[in-house]
Amino acid sequence: MPPVTLALVGAGLRGQSYARRAHATGEGRVVAVAEPDDARRAAAAREFGIPADRVYSDWTEIAAAGRLADAAIVATQDRLHTDPTVALADQGYHILLEKPMATEEAEAEAIAAAAERNKITLAVCHVLRYTPYTRALRQLLDDGVIGRLVSVQHLEPVGWWHQAHSFVRGNWRNSGTSAPMLLTKSCHDIDWLLYLFGRAPQRVGSFGSLSHFRPEDAPEGAAARCVECPIESTCAYSAKRLYLDCLADADSRFWPLSAVTDDHTEEGVLAALRTGPYGRCVYACDNDVVDHQVVSMEFEDGATCSFTMSAFTPMEHRRTRLMGTRGFLDGDGRSIRRVDFLTGSDETFEVGAEAGASAADGHGGGDEALTDAFLAAVATGDSAQLRSDAATSLAGHRVVWAAERARATGTVVEVAR
Repeated sequence: MPPVTLALVGAGLRGQSYARRAHATGEGRVVAVAEPDDARRAAAAREFGIPADRVYSDWTEIAAAGRLADAAIVATQDRLHTDPTVALADQGYHILLEKPMATEEAEAEAIAAAAERNKITLAVCHVLRYTPYTRALRQLLDDGVIGRLVSVQHLEPVGWWHQAHSFVRGNWRNSGTSAPMLLTKSCHDIDWLLYLFGRAPQRVGSFGSLSHFRPEDAPEGAAARCVECPIESTCAYSAKRLYLDCLADADSRFWPLSAVTDDHTEEGVLAALRTGPYGRCVYACDNDVVDHQVVSMEFEDGATCSFTMSAFTPMEHRRTRLMGTRGFLDGDGRSIRRVDFLTGSDETFEVGAEAGASAADGHGGGDEALTDAFLAAVATGDSAQLRSDAATSLAGHRVVWAAERARATGTVVEVAR
């Protein structure tokens, strides 16, 4: 089959990742790009060989040009997902949409409705569904090796430096300009847990707060910027240490460093830290999203699930314990321990997950596998090759919004169906 042609709407780090995978396999070819940042737009055009008359500064220009490709990768900032996705779906584009689906429930509903009325393939980038680890874990559950799933404990270890990078200094730091952290970061995990259970919960409760990255927690003598701070060398969240150390590693130069500057030299990094948002003291930013949160879910059959997101960890693969009527599973993204209650057997096996958990590592292979599945679904017209559709993603997002309402009101909330 000829490669699937793609319009790249948003040429930031996530959009680049999916587009590069499509080009690397030969299964996709980027033929148009819309990106407001001049440098990123020009870089994408060079990398993918996009003709000058298909290079745009805004998604509206792609929409005005008529349908230019089989599919579109929509990887704009979170609050800018809805309009391009709906408009391009109405033109018949199949859509690979970066998560979250949207930042408001009504907008996510509009996206799902657009996918349905146009009969297009729409995949939200819930990449955790596509890792080798998830395939192995889901197969064990489907095979019934632990009986009926009764209780789950799941930890998302965000990582102290990742929290500082993305959710204190970065684009997702403030719920007023982005969205709550449970949506921007952890909708991955809520979606994944619902995938394991095979259904949405009936009720949710939640607790969490911004407990540390606040002015009142600043060490005595801290300056507004790390490059001028007299105690920078003793701070766990030093921007100088984090970003200068990235220079020695190719993956880290792609992410997180490329979010800070395209000048990957010591002078370039220090210049960006003197003036840009990533050089600010973590105790002197305009952040308001939580740095830890717990979500409790109850399912119709009485099964329960506890999800914990915390900044105060290393950045690692998620860790999950699944407790059933006949057995127990304990997984860490690379290996799964299985205990059988009948025989007492206790075994641990690897699942072939070589890649790390970060965006630079492709989320344990999930980025690549999702891109491959989407391209195959578009090429063959068989959307069954994908592990979720627009309606499924909407249902998972509704759990997130219910959990946020529960946290804000201190109540238990019924999940909308």
